[in-house]
Amino acid sequence: MPAEAAAPGAPPAASPPAREAFPARPVTRTSGSLSRRMILIAATWITLLLTGGGLALDSVLSVAVTRNFDEQLEYVMFSLLTSAEIGPDGEVILNREPADQRFLEPYSGLYWQISAPGKEDFPSRSLWDRRLAFGVRHDKLDVHVYDSSQFSGEKLRVMERDVRLPMSKVRWRFQVAQSRDGLDAQIRVLRRTLFRSFLLLAIGLIAMAALQTWYGLRPLTKLRHEIARMRAGRSSAVAGTMPAEVAPMVEELNALIDHNDRQAEEARRHAGNLAHALKTPLTVIMNAATAGADDLAETVVREARTMRRQVDHHLARARAVGRRGSAHSRADVWASLESVERAVSRLYRHVRIDTDGPKGLHVHVERQDLDEMLGNLIENAAKYGGGSVFITVAAQAGFVEFQIEDDGGGIPEEDRMRIFDRGVRLDTGKPGTGLGLAIVRDVAEIYEGTVSLEESEDLGGLLARLRLPAAT
Repeated sequence: MPAEAAAPGAPPAASPPAREAFPARPVTRTSGSLSRRMILIAATWITLLLTGGGLALDSVLSVAVTRNFDEQLEYVMFSLLTSAEIGPDGEVILNREPADQRFLEPYSGLYWQISAPGKEDFPSRSLWDRRLAFGVRHDKLDVHVYDSSQFSGEKLRVMERDVRLPMSKVRWRFQVAQSRDGLDAQIRVLRRTLFRSFLLLAIGLIAMAALQTWYGLRPLTKLRHEIARMRAGRSSAVAGTMPAEVAPMVEELNALIDHNDRQAEEARRHAGNLAHALKTPLTVIMNAATAGADDLAETVVREARTMRRQVDHHLARARAVGRRGSAHSRADVWASLESVERAVSRLYRHVRIDTDGPKGLHVHVERQDLDEMLGNLIENAAKYGGGSVFITVAAQAGFVEFQIEDDGGGIPEEDRMRIFDRGVRLDTGKPGTGLGLAIVRDVAEIYEGTVSLEESEDLGGLLARLRLPAAT
């Protein structure tokens, strides 16, 4: 069925208000992949090391191959020197030709030549119509080795030495040359083998580094999955075994989660205490307003003042949660005890309060929280006792223990745990909110202390035992 048309001139229907959008969860900015960073660093370092090592090894092996090549030329040079002599015509002759067959083959790539200024060159048959360049005169009679390109299309490795033969007045130059083709081919094979070997080694090392990175960072992936399980509500802590390097972080994370859970529970407890404390004043105001009481204004002011005290009190308790375990939390035991004793003595003038213990003790508690706990316990002892309160302070194994005893009727053993619940009062004939002992327990637990109720052996009434961590 079609919708009814809007009347002419009628204002357009107001569109429904848009739903308030939930704020988007901030996206975590990343600085790149940790795995990729580690693999890149490893690959760069491996490449640099293998490149440097390969160049150094190539240099060493190339020198070794070249030296071996030169030693062969030197052997031929030594053979020429030992077999050379001066003939009757003053020219050099060899009494024994070198045995290598290549010296007899034209352009074979292996040559020798003996020459001197003003003398006819004495070459090997392999030179055929070519001659080795004489070059410059050497002042020293040492062996000289160099590369030469004097023959077109053929690079030579030349070894030469100037020698003065017996019965000769001139210096003869003995030269042995060999084509570098064989030497260069050996060096190329050597470098190709080195490159392939080092490339394969680099690939293997980088693959091993990648595998090591993947395997080494697996616990972080497992940790991320465990945290996701916690966020989904399928677990309450990070479980499972972790490597020694990750285990401390997991322990701290679990401790943080437990700390947050305790804070949330304490917040709920404080909210319940506050709700219970406000319930009675609100009921009084509502009843007075319903009945049209003449003193309604006074009742509202009085009960509002009570509610304000309760709100301030529980806000202070909430702040105490944030100070848990603070190394700066420190209170002088005796100063706090004397302050509370003076305040309670003015309220209950008929009560005698005695104290005993060392004067130099300190606790890891904020001063106002210590006053709050001692005030509740000592006031209860004065209010419900028979007129005598005895307080003992002592240091015990890292804690300071307070014992507050009275000579009243005490509390039955079956009610000593229930009395710590908020709102529970065993004696409703005296004013109170039923929050005193609950607050003492909550604040003591915030500072990792304890409170318990027992029977006093000396005075016969109740003994409240409060233990708080000592400060050195």
